[in-house]
Amino acid sequence: MAASTPRSLSPEQEQELDEVFARARAALAIIETYDQDRVDRLIRAVAWAVANRSAFHRLVGMGIEESGLGDFDSRMNKRMKIRGVLRDALRSPSVGIIEEDVEKGLVKYGKPVGIIGCVVPTTNPDLTPAGNAIYAIKARDVVVFSPHPRSKDTTLETVRLMREALEAEGAPADILQCITLPSLTASQEIMRRADLVIATGGQGLVRAAYSSGTPAYGVGAGNATEFVDETADLQETARNCMLSKTSDFGSGCSADGNVLVPASRYREMLDALQSEGGYLATSDQRTALQSVMWDEEGHRLPDTVAVSPQALAAAAGFEIPEDRRFILVEGDGIGEDRQFCKEKLTTLMAVHAYVGSFEDGVELAKRLYDIGGKGHSCGIASTDDAHIDYFAKHMPVSRIMVRQPNSKANAGSFTNGMPMTSSMGCGTWGGNITSENVSLRHYLNTTWVSRTIAEDRPSDEELFGEFYDAALEAPAAAPAATSASAR
Repeated sequence: MAASTPRSLSPEQEQELDEVFARARAALAIIETYDQDRVDRLIRAVAWAVANRSAFHRLVGMGIEESGLGDFDSRMNKRMKIRGVLRDALRSPSVGIIEEDVEKGLVKYGKPVGIIGCVVPTTNPDLTPAGNAIYAIKARDVVVFSPHPRSKDTTLETVRLMREALEAEGAPADILQCITLPSLTASQEIMRRADLVIATGGQGLVRAAYSSGTPAYGVGAGNATEFVDETADLQETARNCMLSKTSDFGSGCSADGNVLVPASRYREMLDALQSEGGYLATSDQRTALQSVMWDEEGHRLPDTVAVSPQALAAAAGFEIPEDRRFILVEGDGIGEDRQFCKEKLTTLMAVHAYVGSFEDGVELAKRLYDIGGKGHSCGIASTDDAHIDYFAKHMPVSRIMVRQPNSKANAGSFTNGMPMTSSMGCGTWGGNITSENVSLRHYLNTTWVSRTIAEDRPSDEELFGEFYDAALEAPAAAPAATSASAR
């Protein structure tokens, strides 16, 4: 994408963006004067405006009706994520001195990054704006949201509620703004004009963010996998996989798409998954499912993304009982030509057996991530700390959940210490600048103030160890004078 203004912006879009960014700059000049108590009060007000049950119930209903995606009950639970983001934000300073290291003579001051361009995915039209708004206001930033056209009304309403909360507190509503004429080119122009981009969405969007010329935090592709060893409690693991897979009909990039199981426990794992609501597809049904999930070139088809297992089965031409919560297929191998080892983004999970040792299984897991999802996340079901340590050292992912449901844990949970977020960096594995959960510190600029300390200069013997040779540090003899005859 070129850095210049996209040619296909309509005059109305161009005018809207001009006005939005002018108001954003004016609001930034005000919020950057606020003290810590002021921004802490504002994030509480904004969070409550959308995270109370009544408001979020209405927003979730709007989002599902508008986009046709998602499961109401599990999406309602996402309002807890807003509480988690608020918790993390309230516990961290962001104004004035935010960190001090007396021993090193360093003091760090938090400063706003400015205008944040936030591109909102269609699967989280309410959660993503709320989480971004909390962290941004805490950092004294302003945000321009670009909603997904398929769920723009829900995002507009979410932002409207937060703007009302700001106004009620005497703060400029324009700290948070949402464009009303969304499109890909409008998103690109927002990214070009902003001071920082936070892009939560598909790989095309993330690449556009990185090509915008603006600093950007993006996310990599997911392909969450649960790795099972011989020590795992299979019933507990099956329940965690179910919880992860069924959340919002598997729409998230952290929803378990694959389970890797020792061959000796494979059938037992299939039984455990079925006891937790899985429907085990036959070989013919698996073939039918593949045809409605991927085209002949292996591209994921959109109509079966984030649908119920009953709707997924119906699309493939068969029926499953109403009490089944997800569909299981037996894995048919790991490779570029094997679609079921790739990201699913719906209520289907593939179960793969590995033969040999634990270490052999880890090598298979690494091969799976070479196909897709490298850098994102995975889980391990194990009670063996040595296995967990080995897995952590060898897997090319940014986050590993131990005996937890991936999609409910890796973006932060009240039962783990992961930073709460809706944007997860995947490091250079996934083409991202960070491998961290994008949270408050990523919304801040930092000024370092350095004072002198007692000299901290190790000797050469300490620094170079056995390689140090004092003879090579001896002063060199002065060069001999050149005679006139030689000249």
